[in-house]
Amino acid sequence: MIWSIAARPSRYKQHAKKSLIGRMRRKIEYAKAQVRAKVEHPFRVIKRQFGYTKVRFRGQLKNTAQQTTLFALSNLWMMRKRLLNAGEVRL
Repeated sequence: MIWSIAARPSRYKQHAKKSLIGRMRRKIEYAKAQVRAKVEHPFRVIKRQFGYTKVRFRGQLKNTAQQTTLFALSNLWMMRKRLLNAGEVRL
């Protein structure tokens, strides 16, 4: 399967909803949307919560280290409610 950009609705609406090709195209687009939603959420957290909107050219190792740290922080940010409810983290 080629994971590329989402197909235009006119591409899969050409086929009837009941036809095999139409159902398969809708399933493919649904699967792409699910993956995209899971992948894009950490980037949103990094941009909005931590203000990392532009790349700073500091050197490849420094950029990699900073982005690794930001993604680790975004994982903690997204799991904060579960961690607080479980009693693992205390403020």
